[in-house]
Amino acid sequence: MVDLRNATGAELRQQARIGELTGPTPGLALGYVQANLVVVPRDIAFDFLLFCQRNPQPCPLLDVTDPGCPEPSRAAPGADLRTDVPRYWAYRYGELIEEPTDLFGWWRDDLVGFLLGCSFTFENALMKAGIPVRHVEQGCNVPMYRTNIACQPAGIFAGPMVVSMRPLTPAQAEAATRICQRFPLAHGAPVHVGDPVALGIADIHRPDFGDPVEVRRGEVPVFWACGVTPQAVAMKARPSLLLTHKPGHMFVTDLRDTDLETR
Repeated sequence: MVDLRNATGAELRQQARIGELTGPTPGLALGYVQANLVVVPRDIAFDFLLFCQRNPQPCPLLDVTDPGCPEPSRAAPGADLRTDVPRYWAYRYGELIEEPTDLFGWWRDDLVGFLLGCSFTFENALMKAGIPVRHVEQGCNVPMYRTNIACQPAGIFAGPMVVSMRPLTPAQAEAATRICQRFPLAHGAPVHVGDPVALGIADIHRPDFGDPVEVRRGEVPVFWACGVTPQAVAMKARPSLLLTHKPGHMFVTDLRDTDLETR
Protein backbone atom coordinates (compact mmCIF):
# COMPACT_ATOMS: atom_id res chain seq x y z
CA MET A 1 0.00 0.00 0.00
CA VAL A 2 1.45 3.35 -1.04
CA ASP A 3 1.83 5.93 1.75
CA LEU A 4 0.14 8.79 -0.11
CA ARG A 5 1.28 11.44 2.36
CA ASN A 6 4.92 10.62 1.67
CA ALA A 7 4.51 9.49 -1.93
CA THR A 8 6.37 11.03 -4.83
CA GLY A 9 4.52 12.95 -7.50
CA ALA A 10 4.93 10.00 -9.88
CA GLU A 11 3.57 7.54 -7.31
CA LEU A 12 0.54 9.70 -6.64
CA ARG A 13 -0.18 10.09 -10.36
CA GLN A 14 0.04 6.33 -10.77
CA GLN A 15 -2.52 5.84 -8.01
CA ALA A 16 -4.84 8.24 -9.84
CA ARG A 17 -4.17 6.53 -13.17
CA ILE A 18 -5.19 3.08 -11.90
CA GLY A 19 -8.23 4.43 -10.06
CA GLU A 20 -6.92 3.91 -6.53
CA LEU A 21 -6.89 7.66 -5.79
CA THR A 22 -10.20 9.42 -6.48
CA GLY A 23 -10.37 11.97 -3.65
CA PRO A 24 -8.86 15.38 -2.85
CA THR A 25 -5.07 15.71 -2.68
CA PRO A 26 -4.25 18.21 0.13
CA GLY A 27 -1.64 16.80 2.48
CA LEU A 28 -0.54 14.17 -0.06
CA ALA A 29 2.90 13.85 -1.74
CA LEU A 30 4.28 16.43 0.66
CA GLY A 31 7.14 18.39 -0.86
CA TYR A 32 5.88 18.00 -4.45
CA VAL A 33 4.23 20.80 -6.39
CA GLN A 34 0.51 20.34 -6.97
CA ALA A 35 -1.17 21.97 -9.94
CA ASN A 36 -4.53 23.04 -11.29
CA LEU A 37 -5.41 21.70 -14.73
CA VAL A 38 -7.17 23.61 -17.50
CA VAL A 39 -7.59 22.22 -21.03
CA VAL A 40 -9.02 24.33 -23.86
CA PRO A 41 -9.29 24.08 -27.64
CA ARG A 42 -6.41 25.61 -29.59
CA ASP A 43 -8.57 28.40 -31.03
CA ILE A 44 -8.99 29.96 -27.58
CA ALA A 45 -5.67 28.84 -26.07
CA PHE A 46 -4.01 32.21 -26.71
CA ASP A 47 -6.90 33.98 -24.98
CA PHE A 48 -6.41 31.75 -21.95
CA LEU A 49 -2.63 32.18 -21.99
CA LEU A 50 -3.12 35.95 -22.03
CA PHE A 51 -5.68 35.66 -19.23
CA CYS A 52 -3.08 33.83 -17.11
CA GLN A 53 -0.41 36.43 -17.86
CA ARG A 54 -2.78 39.23 -16.85
CA ASN A 55 -3.90 37.41 -13.69
CA PRO A 56 -0.74 35.75 -12.35
CA GLN A 57 -1.91 35.47 -8.75
CA PRO A 58 -4.94 33.21 -9.37
CA CYS A 59 -3.44 31.66 -12.53
CA PRO A 60 0.36 31.23 -12.14
CA LEU A 61 1.59 29.27 -15.16
CA LEU A 62 3.74 26.19 -14.57
CA ASP A 63 3.50 24.37 -17.91
CA VAL A 64 1.68 24.46 -21.27
CA THR A 65 1.43 21.50 -23.63
CA ASP A 66 1.55 21.40 -27.41
CA PRO A 67 -1.85 20.97 -29.12
CA GLY A 68 -3.01 17.36 -28.87
CA CYS A 69 -0.17 16.34 -26.54
CA PRO A 70 -1.25 15.14 -23.07
CA GLU A 71 2.29 15.14 -21.64
CA PRO A 72 3.37 18.15 -19.52
CA SER A 73 7.03 17.61 -20.33
CA ARG A 74 8.42 20.36 -18.13
CA ALA A 75 6.47 19.69 -14.95
CA ALA A 76 6.13 15.89 -15.17
CA PRO A 77 7.88 14.12 -18.08
CA GLY A 78 6.05 10.92 -19.00
CA ALA A 79 2.84 11.92 -17.24
CA ASP A 80 -0.56 11.95 -18.95
CA LEU A 81 -3.05 14.75 -18.31
CA ARG A 82 -5.85 12.43 -19.43
CA THR A 83 -5.40 9.91 -16.62
CA ASP A 84 -3.23 11.29 -13.82
CA VAL A 85 -5.79 13.45 -11.98
CA PRO A 86 -8.07 11.83 -9.36
CA ARG A 87 -11.22 13.40 -10.82
CA TYR A 88 -12.05 15.77 -13.69
CA TRP A 89 -14.80 18.23 -14.58
CA ALA A 90 -16.02 18.72 -18.16
CA TYR A 91 -17.81 21.91 -19.24
CA ARG A 92 -19.69 22.68 -22.44
CA TYR A 93 -20.73 26.28 -23.01
CA GLY A 94 -20.18 27.05 -19.35
CA GLU A 95 -22.27 24.16 -18.03
CA LEU A 96 -20.71 21.38 -15.97
CA ILE A 97 -21.98 18.24 -17.68
CA GLU A 98 -19.75 15.37 -16.51
CA GLU A 99 -17.31 14.34 -13.76
CA PRO A 100 -15.15 11.75 -15.55
CA THR A 101 -12.35 9.69 -14.04
CA ASP A 102 -10.25 10.11 -17.21
CA LEU A 103 -10.33 12.28 -20.34
CA PHE A 104 -9.98 9.64 -23.05
CA GLY A 105 -13.56 10.20 -24.17
CA TRP A 106 -13.00 13.95 -24.34
CA TRP A 107 -9.49 14.27 -25.74
CA ARG A 108 -8.94 15.81 -29.19
CA ASP A 109 -5.94 16.69 -31.34
CA ASP A 110 -6.58 20.43 -30.92
CA LEU A 111 -6.59 20.52 -27.11
CA VAL A 112 -3.96 22.49 -25.15
CA GLY A 113 -3.29 21.73 -21.49
CA PHE A 114 -2.29 24.33 -18.90
CA LEU A 115 -0.92 23.56 -15.44
CA LEU A 116 -1.33 26.36 -12.91
CA GLY A 117 0.24 26.66 -9.47
CA CYS A 118 -1.76 25.54 -6.43
CA SER A 119 -1.80 26.70 -2.81
CA PHE A 120 -1.48 23.09 -1.61
CA THR A 121 2.20 23.50 -2.54
CA PHE A 122 2.99 25.99 0.22
CA GLU A 123 1.07 24.05 2.88
CA ASN A 124 4.10 21.86 3.51
CA ALA A 125 6.11 24.96 4.43
CA LEU A 126 3.27 26.20 6.66
CA MET A 127 3.05 22.93 8.55
CA LYS A 128 6.84 22.77 8.97
CA ALA A 129 6.62 26.23 10.57
CA GLY A 130 3.94 25.00 12.98
CA ILE A 131 1.09 26.86 11.26
CA PRO A 132 -2.08 24.75 11.20
CA VAL A 133 -3.81 23.82 7.96
CA ARG A 134 -7.37 23.15 9.04
CA HIS A 135 -8.64 21.17 6.03
CA VAL A 136 -5.66 18.82 6.32
CA GLU A 137 -6.37 18.42 10.06
CA GLN A 138 -10.03 17.68 9.32
CA GLY A 139 -9.25 15.37 6.38
CA CYS A 140 -11.37 17.30 3.90
CA ASN A 141 -11.06 19.61 0.89
CA VAL A 142 -10.12 23.28 1.24
CA PRO A 143 -13.08 25.71 1.15
CA MET A 144 -13.18 27.92 -1.96
CA TYR A 145 -15.37 30.93 -2.72
CA ARG A 146 -16.29 33.18 -5.65
CA THR A 147 -15.51 36.81 -4.82
CA ASN A 148 -16.36 40.30 -6.00
CA ILE A 149 -12.76 40.76 -7.23
CA ALA A 150 -12.85 41.06 -11.03
CA CYS A 151 -10.03 39.46 -12.99
CA GLN A 152 -8.38 41.34 -15.82
CA PRO A 153 -10.18 40.16 -18.98
CA ALA A 154 -8.46 38.61 -21.99
CA GLY A 155 -10.29 37.63 -25.16
CA ILE A 156 -13.38 35.62 -24.20
CA PHE A 157 -12.19 35.14 -20.61
CA ALA A 158 -13.47 37.46 -17.89
CA GLY A 159 -15.02 36.94 -14.50
CA PRO A 160 -14.48 36.79 -10.73
CA MET A 161 -11.47 35.61 -8.78
CA VAL A 162 -11.98 32.50 -6.66
CA VAL A 163 -10.19 32.31 -3.30
CA SER A 164 -9.31 29.51 -0.91
CA MET A 165 -9.55 30.01 2.86
CA ARG A 166 -7.57 28.82 5.86
CA PRO A 167 -8.49 30.03 9.39
CA LEU A 168 -5.55 31.33 11.43
CA THR A 169 -4.87 33.54 14.42
CA PRO A 170 -3.66 37.06 13.50
CA ALA A 171 -0.09 36.12 14.49
CA GLN A 172 -0.25 32.96 12.39
CA ALA A 173 -1.63 34.97 9.47
CA GLU A 174 1.37 37.31 9.62
CA ALA A 175 3.77 34.36 9.65
CA ALA A 176 1.88 32.64 6.82
CA THR A 177 2.08 35.80 4.72
CA ARG A 178 5.87 35.91 5.09
CA ILE A 179 6.15 32.23 4.12
CA CYS A 180 3.73 32.33 1.20
CA GLN A 181 5.40 35.40 -0.32
CA ARG A 182 8.25 33.04 -1.17
CA PHE A 183 5.92 30.99 -3.42
CA PRO A 184 4.60 33.36 -6.12
CA LEU A 185 3.92 30.41 -8.47
CA ALA A 186 1.69 28.88 -5.76
CA HIS A 187 -0.49 32.03 -5.47
CA GLY A 188 1.88 33.86 -3.13
CA ALA A 189 0.68 35.95 -0.19
CA PRO A 190 -2.98 36.14 0.87
CA VAL A 191 -5.24 38.57 -0.97
CA HIS A 192 -7.36 39.32 2.12
CA VAL A 193 -7.40 38.71 5.87
CA GLY A 194 -10.55 39.13 7.93
CA ASP A 195 -14.16 39.98 7.09
CA PRO A 196 -15.36 37.74 4.22
CA VAL A 197 -18.14 40.20 3.38
CA ALA A 198 -15.47 42.54 1.98
CA LEU A 199 -14.93 39.91 -0.73
CA GLY A 200 -18.64 39.47 -1.36
CA ILE A 201 -18.75 36.19 0.58
CA ALA A 202 -22.08 36.08 2.43
CA ASP A 203 -21.58 32.87 4.42
CA ILE A 204 -18.13 31.52 5.25
CA HIS A 205 -19.72 28.18 6.16
CA ARG A 206 -21.11 27.64 2.63
CA PRO A 207 -18.19 27.54 0.18
CA ASP A 208 -18.86 27.48 -3.57
CA PHE A 209 -16.32 24.66 -3.97
CA GLY A 210 -14.73 22.25 -1.50
CA ASP A 211 -15.80 21.71 2.11
CA PRO A 212 -16.50 24.02 5.06
CA VAL A 213 -13.96 23.99 7.88
CA GLU A 214 -14.09 25.02 11.52
CA VAL A 215 -13.11 28.59 12.39
CA ARG A 216 -12.17 28.59 16.07
CA ARG A 217 -12.27 31.32 18.70
CA GLY A 218 -9.46 33.81 18.15
CA GLU A 219 -9.04 32.90 14.48
CA VAL A 220 -9.76 34.97 11.37
CA PRO A 221 -10.35 33.70 7.84
CA VAL A 222 -7.32 34.15 5.56
CA PHE A 223 -7.92 34.10 1.81
CA TRP A 224 -5.57 33.22 -1.03
CA ALA A 225 -6.11 33.53 -4.79
CA CYS A 226 -7.16 30.14 -6.15
CA GLY A 227 -6.61 28.19 -9.36
CA VAL A 228 -10.30 27.30 -9.49
CA THR A 229 -10.76 30.82 -10.91
CA PRO A 230 -10.83 29.42 -14.50
CA GLN A 231 -13.90 27.33 -13.62
CA ALA A 232 -15.76 30.43 -12.42
CA VAL A 233 -14.61 32.35 -15.48
CA ALA A 234 -15.67 29.51 -17.79
CA MET A 235 -19.21 29.71 -16.47
CA LYS A 236 -19.30 33.29 -17.74
CA ALA A 237 -17.21 32.91 -20.92
CA ARG A 238 -19.10 29.75 -21.98
CA PRO A 239 -16.44 28.22 -24.29
CA SER A 240 -17.52 25.27 -26.40
CA LEU A 241 -15.31 22.97 -24.30
CA LEU A 242 -13.28 23.34 -21.12
CA LEU A 243 -11.79 20.45 -19.16
CA THR A 244 -10.40 20.87 -15.64
CA HIS A 245 -9.53 18.99 -12.49
CA LYS A 246 -12.34 18.72 -9.95
CA PRO A 247 -11.55 21.38 -7.34
CA GLY A 248 -9.11 20.02 -4.76
CA HIS A 249 -8.29 16.96 -6.89
CA MET A 250 -4.97 18.16 -8.24
CA PHE A 251 -2.36 17.05 -10.75
CA VAL A 252 0.84 16.37 -8.79
CA THR A 253 4.05 17.22 -10.65
CA ASP A 254 7.64 16.08 -10.33
CA LEU A 255 8.66 19.59 -9.28
CA ARG A 256 9.62 20.07 -5.64
CA ASP A 257 8.10 22.90 -3.61
CA THR A 258 11.62 24.31 -3.19
CA ASP A 259 11.79 24.66 -6.99
CA LEU A 260 9.11 27.36 -6.74
CA GLU A 261 10.56 29.08 -3.69
CA THR A 262 12.17 32.51 -3.92
CA ARG A 263 14.27 34.10 -1.21
